[in-house]
This record gives sequence, C-alpha cells and structure tokens, in this order.
Amino acid sequence: MSEPTSLAWFRRDLRLHDNEAFTAACDADRVVPVYCVDPREYGDRPFGGPDSFDFEKTGAHRARFRLESLSDLRSSLRDRGSDLVVREGRPESVLPELAATVDADFVTVHTRPTPEESSVESAVERALRDGGVELRRFWGHTLTHLDDLPMALSELPDTYTTFRKAVESAAESTEQGDVGAGSGSVGSDPAGRDPLLEPTVPPLPGDTPDAGDLPAVSDLVGNPDVESQSAPDERGVLPFDGGETAALDRVESYIWAGDHLREYKQMRNGLLGADYSSKFSPWLNEGCLSPRYVKAEVDRYEDRRVANDSTYWLVFELRWRDFFQFQFAKHGSDFFRREGIRKRTDIDWRADDAQFERWAAGKTGIPFVDANMRELNATGYMSNRGRQNAASFLANDLRLDWRRGAAYFETRLVDYDPASNYGNWAYIAGVGNDSRDRSFDVRWQANRYDEDAEYVKTWLPELDALPAEYAHEPWKLSDEEQATYGVELGVNYPEPMVELGGSSE
Repeated sequence: MSEPTSLAWFRRDLRLHDNEAFTAACDADRVVPVYCVDPREYGDRPFGGPDSFDFEKTGAHRARFRLESLSDLRSSLRDRGSDLVVREGRPESVLPELAATVDADFVTVHTRPTPEESSVESAVERALRDGGVELRRFWGHTLTHLDDLPMALSELPDTYTTFRKAVESAAESTEQGDVGAGSGSVGSDPAGRDPLLEPTVPPLPGDTPDAGDLPAVSDLVGNPDVESQSAPDERGVLPFDGGETAALDRVESYIWAGDHLREYKQMRNGLLGADYSSKFSPWLNEGCLSPRYVKAEVDRYEDRRVANDSTYWLVFELRWRDFFQFQFAKHGSDFFRREGIRKRTDIDWRADDAQFERWAAGKTGIPFVDANMRELNATGYMSNRGRQNAASFLANDLRLDWRRGAAYFETRLVDYDPASNYGNWAYIAGVGNDSRDRSFDVRWQANRYDEDAEYVKTWLPELDALPAEYAHEPWKLSDEEQATYGVELGVNYPEPMVELGGSSE
C-alpha cells in the first residue's frame, strides 16, 4: 500500500507556527507544500461584476510584501528538508494536476469567509473531487475560532460591543470552569485555543516536480514604475518586510525589547514613527502571524510585566478584526453592496471622477486628508486614525460612492484584508455595523492628533513654513500671508474642495 500523501495549499497563511491546515497536512507520510499565484488576484479586478471599479486588485506594496513572505516561507521549508512548489495559474487547475502527479490523497487549506475566496475553494473542491481527492478545510485566521463562538453564526450580533461582550463573557465563564448547561455556549472553548506548535515537516517526496521560481513584483503589477513604487520611503513608519521571520521579530521588538505594549492604548492614535501602534496588521492579514500567537504573547507579557488597559486594548483590537471576519461569514456579499447590510437607500451617493482623483492623489486642499493619502500612496500604509478620516471625507463630506474608496484602499494597502477593509468603510459610510452618524470633523481631528502639524508637514513639505494652525487650515491665509510663507493656494497647494463639517468623534 502506498504511503498517504497530502498537498498543503498555502494561501494567506504564510507561516509554520499555529497553522492547523499545514499541521494536518503533515500528518501524512508525504507532504507537498504548494502556492498558486492566481492571476485573478492581480490586474483590473477580474473577479469583479458590474459594480467593480477600475483599479488593480493588488498594488505594488502588497505584491512586494507577499513575494517576500513567500520567499521566507520557502526558505523555512527548505531548512526543514522540504520546499514550496510555486505555480502561476488558477488553483482549480493547478492543484488537481499536481495532486495527480504525486498521487495525493487529500489537500488541506485554510478557508476564508469572503465571496471570492470561497468561490475559489468551491471550484478547487469540485475539481479535486473529480480525481478522487478530498479537500480538507480549516479555520485559522481569527483569535476566536468559528466553532467556538458563544452563539450560532446566524445569531451573531451586528454591533461590535454586543459581540465583544458576549465573547468576553463566554471566555470568563470558561476560565472559571462555568461552561455547561445554561451557559448559552455552542462552542468548545470561547476563551480561545492555544496556538499550535510548528509541526515536524516530512521530507519532500522524490516525485515532486520542480519547485518553480517566484515571480518579480513587475510580473504581477503592470505599472512600469512598479519597482520604485514598492521601495521603502524614508518617511514611512516601517519598511514592512514580508514573512514569518519578520513577523515574529516585530512581535519581539514591539512587545518585549521595546516594551511598547505597556502604553499601547495611550499611543495607538499616533501618526509618525514605528512604535505608536503594534503595526502587526500586514503580517496578520497575509497570514505570516497568527492572532492566537499574539494573544499568547500578550498573556505572557501580563504574567511577566504588567496587565493594564493597554494589554487589554490590543486584544480588544484583535476582536474587532474577528468581528468583521464573522460578519462576512454571516452576511456574505451584502457587504459589497452600496446600500450595505443596512439596505440604506436614503443616501444620494455621487459619482465625480475629478473629485475622486483629487482625493486619491492627496490634492483635496484639506491637509490632514492629503497627508494621509500621500502616505498611503508612497508606503502602502496609513494609521487607523488616518484611515477613518480619509474614508469619512470621501463618504460623508464628498458623498462619493464609498465602495470606490474601499476599492482604492484594496489596491494600495500593504495590510489589506477584504473583511476589515470593506467592513470598516461601510461602518464609516453609515451602511454597515452602526446606525449612528460616523462622520468625522477632519479639522478637529487634525488639531487633536497632529497638534504641531508635524505629520502634515512630513507628507506635505510645501506647507513646511506655515505655523501649525495654518498648516491644518491654509485657506485662512490672507494674500499677504500666502506671499510671506510662500504658500499660494491654487498654485503650489490646492484650494479646499469643500467646507468641512462632521462630528469630532
């Protein structure tokens, strides 16, 4: 009898630690790790329907980060006597062919709740079934496992606070040994599962075909200037090197060496520098870092150093990330509709290409918005505070279709995740998980979080000579003051597009 053989299909889980799908694949005697460079993830939204927008699905920054992550994964596997087989093509074509070549019995994969990812899984499952190969799905990208939710998915609350309190209450009950009759829990462990140890990786089978080469960024992204676009900008908060090795190094440097977790809650609304927030999101969203590993490190930090509002708040933010994943599992494609899950038809969304292009280029004439958009374009990253303000300006001040802004972020962000991105955009636009007005007063926000205008001046050097109050509101300059400071509105800095409103939030 032949030895059992598996394919470990890597997607956005590019790590060896706490990887249930890969661990399950390693239960076989022979394992072939494989990654498919799906052409539908690049170019002008080939997955999209009539409501899609004409942007590349994956821009240069995320393409670079992903390729670095794949290179790191391949290096780790080679160190363990294995390798990563890389093929360009649709998984539903590549995987059955490779499974037949090595006589695989099953394929393991981490499932995703968003429609495009789910449709690919279904296509792969059908194609494998035709060859008598089983697809085994695992859930492994959230802090709380889908099976451990303290309610059925259909009963998942649509507001974060209600969801968070239910999960936290169930976790507390579990820790106190109170799970049982009457607890209301349908899951096995609401307190959270321990991260899995890295499995022992079987040697690569001798009949495995050539591993193949990783593409270059320019092979994936069509812009001829793509290499310079993906290069680090010295003003960026971090270079964001891709891969599990860099991810674990970042956890070590942020939590332990730098001791920054101690003040996370107080510092998280910063705008400049590497350590005002954890910045784990690129590695979490590409799967180089497990959220359960992060939680385990927070627990260890609380045991060894301090437990305070900041240590709680990092886990609080991980639960926000979970919330949107489960929301997409519940609502599916409704999140991508202009009316959102709230089915709102009372908002008069506009289409104005010129206004949108000014917003995207960071030329709105509103410095706080412009600085954030220029940081995004140059680095692929923007602070959470910046994202909220840039999104609110497009959706609530300009009333341009929020989905177009979300699609632009999808292209540009190094830490893009469909559930987090579209969930947060819908939330800000008032069509998602909150019925309240989420409009931001950008002027108030700028003065509150960039009091000395250091951030604005970093990304808008043409405003460097202005005092802070004018750097945030240059339209207040008189003609004489414009001449004095060398800032001429409409010439070397734009006139503001609109008169700002909104709440302070």
